[in-house]
Amino acid sequence: MDVRNTPLWLASLLLAFSLSAQAQQGTETVEPLTVTVGVNHSPPYRILEPGHKGGLYLEIFEEIADRLGWQVQYREAPFRRVLLMLQKGEVDVMLGPLRTDGREDYMTFVAPAFPPERRLFFYLDAEHRITRYSDLYGRTVGVLDGATYFSRFDRDGDLIKESAPHYENLMLMMEKGRVDVVIAPELVGLYTIRRLQLPAQVAPFFVPGERSWIAVSDKSPALKYADDIRAALKLIEREGIKENLVLKYLEQPAQ
Repeated sequence: MDVRNTPLWLASLLLAFSLSAQAQQGTETVEPLTVTVGVNHSPPYRILEPGHKGGLYLEIFEEIADRLGWQVQYREAPFRRVLLMLQKGEVDVMLGPLRTDGREDYMTFVAPAFPPERRLFFYLDAEHRITRYSDLYGRTVGVLDGATYFSRFDRDGDLIKESAPHYENLMLMMEKGRVDVVIAPELVGLYTIRRLQLPAQVAPFFVPGERSWIAVSDKSPALKYADDIRAALKLIEREGIKENLVLKYLEQPAQ
C-alpha cells in the first residue's frame, strides 16, 4: 500500500491497530491460570465486603487479568499474614507492597502499577501536631501491622509504635487516646477519616511516597508470565483505563 495515497482516517486506524497488536504481543500463549490474590481490606485500594469486591488496586489487576485470560480469586487476611502466605506460596499475587530488600527474598516485584502517595501523619489533639521528624519522639504512633513507610521511620527503634491490622482500627485507637498520631498513605488515610467522620487533621510534616507494586510469589506458576503482566499493564495505560480508575477513586466519597 502506498502510504502517501492512504486517506488520513485509514492511516490512523491502521496505526492504532498496530500499536494495540504490539502491546498485546507475547500474551497470546499465556496459560489460562486461576490466580489467587492475597489481600487485606484497606479501602479505597482493596475493598472486601459481603457481596462486593473492589477498590483501585483490585480493579487495575482485574483489567490486567482479563487481558491475560486469567481467572482471579481472593483470600482476605491482615497485611502481615498476606506477606506470610506469599512467602509460603499459598497465594500467587499481592497488590500494593512497597519494594524492600527483605521482601525480595520471596517475592518478585513485577510492575510498579500503583501511583506513589505521600505518607501523612493524622492527629486529633493539637498538641500532637507534627511539624518535623523529631516531633514524633515521645508520642505513640499508630502503624499498620507489617507495613513499611520510609527507611528512617521503619528502622527507628527510639519511636513508640503501636500496630493494628487495619487503618480503621488505628484511627479508632487514636479517638480513644491509645495512640497520639497515625501514619498512613494519603488516599487511604483521608478515605478512612471521612468514612469514620473523624475530625482528624493532617500534620504539616509528611514524607513523599514510593510507587507500590504488583508482586508475585517466587513459588507461583504465574511468575513465568511476569513480562506478560507488564505488557498487559502497558496496554491498559495506553487505553487510558488505568488513569480513569485512579481518577474514579480520587473523586469517590467514602461510603
